[in-house]
Amino acid sequence: MDLGRLSEELRSKLDAKMSAREQGLAASRSAIRSCGNAIRAMHRYEFDAAQELLADAQSHVDQARGALADHPDMLHAGFVHDAEKELAEARITYALVTGAAMPSLEEVGVPAAAFLKGMAESIGELRRHLLDLMRRGELKRCEELLTSMDDLYFVLVSMDYPDGITFGLRRLTDVARSIIERTRGDFTTSTIQSELREALDEHVDKMRGS
Repeated sequence: MDLGRLSEELRSKLDAKMSAREQGLAASRSAIRSCGNAIRAMHRYEFDAAQELLADAQSHVDQARGALADHPDMLHAGFVHDAEKELAEARITYALVTGAAMPSLEEVGVPAAAFLKGMAESIGELRRHLLDLMRRGELKRCEELLTSMDDLYFVLVSMDYPDGITFGLRRLTDVARSIIERTRGDFTTSTIQSELREALDEHVDKMRGS
């Protein structure tokens, strides 16, 4: 047996895998960074910038998958899944914050488990946006987003599959439920305060007119 030749062949295979892994890792990290920046831009109402960052994130996810296409063990090692989940979260958040149509699984181009986990985590971003709307007094829009959050939750809770299939979706669904409950409580308080202010203003106007 020519062990020297075998050693070279093995090293060549592992070098190729290592190179692909490094490319996939770098692209996945860039995708996650772009998604985070896109969500921050959304919360600043910089929607054009958010769109550009989402396109950048999509490109990086595609690069990661392309680099690892011949290495399925690395493709499914977890870091690409994290980037796909972040992309789904950012795309879903953008759609709901801007009032656009919910992106389809095909449009985002990620596996079902990553899409669902992104959907679950988008509920937290929606809460942040909703609290800002409350401070601005846009309660009607808040109510619309609360309905959207409920709709997302009903989809999530209907996915009754083992964690081995959904990769931890059940825990994220439980977190989403608690976020919705807190947000609904905050919205109720804000609505009552708004109604009280309106009643007081009306009373003051009547007193001035008498």
